[in-house]
Amino acid sequence: MDRLLDYFTNHLLLAGGLVLMALVVAAYEMRRQGQGSTAVAPNDAIRMMNEGAVLVDVRPANQFKDGHIAGARNVPGDQIADNAKALEKLSGKTLIMYCDSGSLASAAVRTLKRAGLKNVFSLRGGLAAWRQDNLPVVKA
Repeated sequence: MDRLLDYFTNHLLLAGGLVLMALVVAAYEMRRQGQGSTAVAPNDAIRMMNEGAVLVDVRPANQFKDGHIAGARNVPGDQIADNAKALEKLSGKTLIMYCDSGSLASAAVRTLKRAGLKNVFSLRGGLAAWRQDNLPVVKA
């Protein structure tokens, strides 16, 4: 233990870098784990849709018209807080939120969970992951 303490005192820059990297890795893992509990893969989303889940596209309306998952409803992400009450009528159903990459949908999931909705998930990887798995997209 004394040798380790001597190493840290003699190589302060390396020791500081080690501590910084450990903190970065821990923060990344905590964020990923927190997001992973509410994110579902495209194949799991299909299974959930077959069981009655409702897809909600949180992208702007013009992007929604350019291509979206069949059966999805469009509620732009910047209106989620205002429309949380409108989505409460779907509170008995499972909601799967998605956007292009998944980041906006994750924020929407957090907002809706704070509003009291329980069965809310995001599509892991968003529409990009959906398309990467060669799943169908429709245009309005």
